[in-house]
Amino acid sequence: MTLMEIMIAIAILVVMMTLAWKTIANTSESKRVFEKYEERNHELRMALGRVVRDFEYAYLSRNEDTNAVHPRTLFVAKASSRLPEVRFSTLGHRVLWADANESEQTVISYLGHDDPEHPGVTDWIRREQRRPSNELPDSEPADYDVLIHDIVAAKLEFWNWKTNEWQDRWDTTQADGQKGWLPSRVRITATVKGPDDKEVKLTTQARIWMQEVLNFTISGS
Repeated sequence: MTLMEIMIAIAILVVMMTLAWKTIANTSESKRVFEKYEERNHELRMALGRVVRDFEYAYLSRNEDTNAVHPRTLFVAKASSRLPEVRFSTLGHRVLWADANESEQTVISYLGHDDPEHPGVTDWIRREQRRPSNELPDSEPADYDVLIHDIVAAKLEFWNWKTNEWQDRWDTTQADGQKGWLPSRVRITATVKGPDDKEVKLTTQARIWMQEVLNFTISGS
């Protein structure tokens, strides 16, 4: 073999190795991006599923002190530019053991919180009060969980079955609000950034099953 033939063979080998390396690198990058999409998609679906379950079991009760400043059962939601302020009573608490001194009743709040480890990143937090009470909410013990990490925005809309329209506010604690009744549906929209930094929106709905206000009375003989 001449020197020219050897150089041509080496050049062909280099080209083939370069092509093989690019193929492997592209495959690895595609796998990495796909796994990130799957992880993000799983996080969003799990979060929205949990929010739906919370809203489905929302309830109101007349069996409490109606003069209390902080009612035990309520449904209050206010719209904002990024994350709504919402707090409501629900029967969606999961009792984890048979002899637990607790029931399915709880009070849920959704709120935004700056991630201390990632400046500029906001997480959507689920706050679950351990049991309903008439005390100041912030003074009651609660459990906190991250629903969605690095959320761009969330929107909650409530179906007013009296006017047949969606509205972004609801308040059962005010006489001029929706005192004593709940929306029939809640539409939840979450906006996040995907692995490619493009915004992605997911929307789902929850149907509130208990439209009647709970009112247990004891009749005497």
